[in-house]
Amino acid sequence: MRDNHTGSWSELLRGRNGLRSLALAGGVAVHAVNVYIATTILPSVVNDIGGLEYYAWNTTLFVVASILGSALSPKLLDKFGLRHAFLLAIAVFMLGTIACAMSPSMPMLLVGRTVQGLGGGLLLSMSYSAVRMVFDEQLWSRAMVLVSSMWGVATLMGPAIGGIFAQTGHWRLAFWAVLPIAGLLALLVHTQIQQQRAASTRRVQAPAGKITLLAISVLLVSLASLAQHWTWNVAGIAAGVLMTILIARADSHARIRLFPTGSYSTGTALGSLYACICLLSIGVTTEIYIPYFLQVIHAKSPLVAGYWTALMSAGWTLGSFISSGRSSATANRLIQAGPVVSCVSLALLGVMLPLSALSQDGSQTVNWLMVPLVGVGVGVGLCWPNLLTRVFKSAPKGQENIASAAITTLQLYAMAMGAALAGMVTNAAGFTQPGGVQGAQHAAAALCLVFACAPGLAVFLSAGARRAA
Repeated sequence: MRDNHTGSWSELLRGRNGLRSLALAGGVAVHAVNVYIATTILPSVVNDIGGLEYYAWNTTLFVVASILGSALSPKLLDKFGLRHAFLLAIAVFMLGTIACAMSPSMPMLLVGRTVQGLGGGLLLSMSYSAVRMVFDEQLWSRAMVLVSSMWGVATLMGPAIGGIFAQTGHWRLAFWAVLPIAGLLALLVHTQIQQQRAASTRRVQAPAGKITLLAISVLLVSLASLAQHWTWNVAGIAAGVLMTILIARADSHARIRLFPTGSYSTGTALGSLYACICLLSIGVTTEIYIPYFLQVIHAKSPLVAGYWTALMSAGWTLGSFISSGRSSATANRLIQAGPVVSCVSLALLGVMLPLSALSQDGSQTVNWLMVPLVGVGVGVGLCWPNLLTRVFKSAPKGQENIASAAITTLQLYAMAMGAALAGMVTNAAGFTQPGGVQGAQHAAAALCLVFACAPGLAVFLSAGARRAA
């Protein structure tokens, strides 16, 4: 007999609950699908409108704006209520998408991507926050699983939509194709989501100032990536790191905290867990360049390159299934082994990806590239569920919500900083000068080998994470 306190899938997916589930899952899906569409079509975009030196900026600005959107969402929910805040987020996202579709140049596209990211960050945060406001408590767990699963759906839909339009020479239509989906989402939200505010009567407060400074630290690194001389590159990294350290020191003594107590020392369990999450996330940001390298070096079509890139995400999912529900002893071994798998896989990509001979004369040897692509994601997945679970358990009493929210902030920050550093590494390695196949080969080797150091460092910083059991 089913426990009356545990909601079923049929309760969640039938009737009006089903339409509400579709609305919240759709908020994540629209954002996630757009991420994979943009990654897949970007090689075609720069081939059409130029701006190769700003390649990584498309991801950096999008994710930075997503961080700001996530930080703003609690205030918007408090001020406008759930339905109106949701509709505002959709409107901002659609405005950015239209700007991307109509962009005549790279600067205009970057503006569109920034606005898109702001709307996407709002949608992402609101979709998760609304679960507690829309459904009864017994349905929360299943609703969170449903909403989170949209990232898996996106790995199938995004490369398909982006690849088909890029392959036919109509990359702009990939952005236009997102608008009807967003429009349907707006209709669902308007008809099915009630206009309500969070139950708390206290004014919502968020460390928006510190999040804004984190965004600025990423932009400093991005700006330095455009410099031709290595001294400016180093200066940009130093400025970004210094600003991040100052933010951490300020947050340690703040009343409204960005991260819980104990987060800023890798000697603590919580600090070690967050360090591993950050470093593993940085390693995976290499995926933004993979479609370009596959198309330029190995003559893969946009559709095939998009799906090969999605193998990283597929590996992440596979690794998560393997590692979930394991004993503490096994989880400790996986937390140590996972970063090793990612590190070795990235190093293999650094060696294999630049070799155009792998795909010459119809050779199928290039298919072996799929193994390290999957391996990068598997390595992350092997330890990811256990890292997140241990964050919840290691959080100081009364700071559990801060610890949970900090995971999203940290992951987005790591992705943004990773994209900025990737732009710096590839540009320094010859991505734009000399450019072409030779530039892509040098950039592929440098990017993957340098970024292999991130999960490699996580191996040495995981001791505290293992003690957290």
